[in-house]
Amino acid sequence: MNAAADKPQAKPSDKPAEKPQAKPADKQQAKASDKPQDRQRLMTVLLAPQISEKSTFVGEKNNQYVFRVAADATKPEIKAAVELLFSTKDKKVQVATVQVLNVKGKGKRFGRFEGRRRNWKKAYVRLAQGQEINFQAAE
Repeated sequence: MNAAADKPQAKPSDKPAEKPQAKPADKQQAKASDKPQDRQRLMTVLLAPQISEKSTFVGEKNNQYVFRVAADATKPEIKAAVELLFSTKDKKVQVATVQVLNVKGKGKRFGRFEGRRRNWKKAYVRLAQGQEINFQAAE
């Protein structure tokens, strides 16, 4: 008889294949790669500060600033953009929280034609205690 025939052969369905476990270092690298590091992208995230009665009231009460941001901007990108654009050599701006909301464009009529303004995204950025942003250019 054949020696190979005497040994029982393992079926492929006997044991499920074990998946390799992800190491904690791999998870940290994955999180680090999720952070926006592209300076060009961060420079285009913030479009303009939103100056209104409501934004002024919120700013005085809660140390928040309101910005018009790109429609595809995420909270981490907005946070990184504010810290990048408003930090100086003397002091570093630290963002505590970012709240984002989508503003629906108003429906408008042009005679008998109906139109619509663009939708846009607004971000409420709260700074850490004792921090402030100066919108005026330093001379």
